[in-house]
Amino acid sequence: MGLLDILLGRTKPVAPDLDQLFALPSAAVTLEAAAGFTPTGRGAVCFATVEGGAFEQAHREVQALLDADAERTGPPVELVQDKYGYSWLVSHRTPEQLSALVNDLHAVNSAMEVNGFGPQLLCSVAGFEDGGGRRLALVYLYKRGTFFPFAPLPGEGQRRDSALELQVKSMLGNDLRIEQDLSRWFPVWGAPGL
Repeated sequence: MGLLDILLGRTKPVAPDLDQLFALPSAAVTLEAAAGFTPTGRGAVCFATVEGGAFEQAHREVQALLDADAERTGPPVELVQDKYGYSWLVSHRTPEQLSALVNDLHAVNSAMEVNGFGPQLLCSVAGFEDGGGRRLALVYLYKRGTFFPFAPLPGEGQRRDSALELQVKSMLGNDLRIEQDLSRWFPVWGAPGL
């Protein structure tokens, strides 16, 4: 950051810290003990789709790498495009394989970053649920290096359980780097990793 940036009030963006994803398994223990939420075994990485052969090649390499995992018991990794035009690379594991799911999410983010597509990465999502049918996602914001909880309410419409999200924020403050700016807690409606 130069003198002109300082004078004009520009700030340097936070560098992503993909190693933050490895804190998810310990956060899951806290989440289960405090609120009864357990991993679903589903997670996804969201990125803005880019046209071109290099991007398609990078995507195919990542998908082939993850699908080659001999320990995978669920369906292979799949590419899904949402109604907003974003792409999601979805990984399915058993609920007990949260560490393997985190490795999948980290591998996707790392491969996209190494291939020069870091600016297209938006977020990673790991799904959780409780015995009462409530769903929860822990969302990692790639460009901020922070997490936030997203709790959609069941039923029709796009409503979220803000009280649960704030409760989870306070529960996981010691386990994850939580995004403090609540305006950045954007909803991930219909996220395939949820």
